[in-house]
Amino acid sequence: MDFDLFVIGGGSAGVRCARIAAGHGARVGIAEDRFWGGTCVNVGCVPKKLLVQAGEYGAWADDAAGFGWTIKKGPHDWRKLIAAKDHEIGRLNAIYRKLLDTAGATIFDARAVFLDPHTLDVGGKRVTAERIVIATGGHPERVPIPGAELGIISDDAFFLPRMPERIAIVGSGYIAVEFAGIFQALGAEVHLIYRQPLPLRGFDQDLREGLAEALGTQGVSLHPGCRPLKLEADGDRRVLTFGDNRTVTADLVFFATGRRPATEHLGLDKAGVRLNDKGAVIVDASLRATQPHIYAMGDVTDRVNLTPVATAEGHALADTLFGKHPRSISLANVPSAVFSTPPIASVGLTEEQAAAHGPVDVYVTKFTPMRHTLSGRSRRSMMKLVVEQATQRVLGVHMLGEDSPEIMQGMAIAVVMGATKADFDRTIGIHPTAAEEFVTLRTRTRVAGVAQAAE
Repeated sequence: MDFDLFVIGGGSAGVRCARIAAGHGARVGIAEDRFWGGTCVNVGCVPKKLLVQAGEYGAWADDAAGFGWTIKKGPHDWRKLIAAKDHEIGRLNAIYRKLLDTAGATIFDARAVFLDPHTLDVGGKRVTAERIVIATGGHPERVPIPGAELGIISDDAFFLPRMPERIAIVGSGYIAVEFAGIFQALGAEVHLIYRQPLPLRGFDQDLREGLAEALGTQGVSLHPGCRPLKLEADGDRRVLTFGDNRTVTADLVFFATGRRPATEHLGLDKAGVRLNDKGAVIVDASLRATQPHIYAMGDVTDRVNLTPVATAEGHALADTLFGKHPRSISLANVPSAVFSTPPIASVGLTEEQAAAHGPVDVYVTKFTPMRHTLSGRSRRSMMKLVVEQATQRVLGVHMLGEDSPEIMQGMAIAVVMGATKADFDRTIGIHPTAAEEFVTLRTRTRVAGVAQAAE
């Protein structure tokens, strides 16, 4: 074989797997036909957070008056922001390539397609490998409605030549609520149109309600319970029909309605690799596909689609195959954050999930962050603990509010270690911080799951 390991995809999972495997002495090849670093670095979490921070600076300028500063805020320069973002992404691209090169991996700037279970066509070159990893990630989808091609998807949003004055965003997941906050903070009129009664399906109910309230308070127009019906052009503008034939006219319509595993046109049928009904590669607990020498990881498996999960999977597989250190990662208690405005963060079970298994004690607090008692901004934070009643183990921690992603990383360690409510209670808080609320919650808000336990 030409390689001990060949990795298809140069994103978070693929690069980490290739780099660590090469470091263990394996002969490694890796192919990427679009951009090194994958979705996260190029058209995902990294540039998205830079745009979120751009919006925050404008809010801080407004808030400064409450603290005695007089700041004259001029118009936002979208082109300057995008140029700065592009420069940073270019720097990260170069770092990813350098890491692979330094580790000794052979880099192919080309698409890899299976010819048979051990053979790939890589940009016209025939390559064989003993083991192959599929780490091609996913891609955003448009809603299948008439005129959908007139709208943009998340990949396009990072390269817009100008800021829209009025935008309609279809969807209510991570991407939809994050960009609603970004465009509103940068001065656009934003309409958020979604089928569910609340945004962020799958998150804790209190978080969902709190975020919907926060979005409305900051000026985002919410249209829950509405399906998009059609999109039409009106000169340079776009007219979206939705719900019961309501319409909104905007400069831009942004479809943020989900992503699909990137498994098309890879020749997986020739490799004997099976997909599920959503087009994701089927893998076992060891990340093996239906061919025992072929593996898949990251978003292409459509399990927990988060960059740190993909990175951890890539590292664990490389150690297992070539590092004489077999190991796997757990997908339980994976912390996550949504960089909405304000952000939310969670680890562990939602109240609804926990209550399905028996009685849980629920602790909730809501308050105005200290800084906004002077800024005057209408913003509330919410913090929540879900505690198993029988063992008093903390099953879930949830927060809506500024700095919630930073705070939640520490909470995740506690939950993964199996901390109890008593462990939280005997921990001294840092004052004055928002985070101290997690260790000073003493009054139980409610009990959930009693009916389920009775059944």
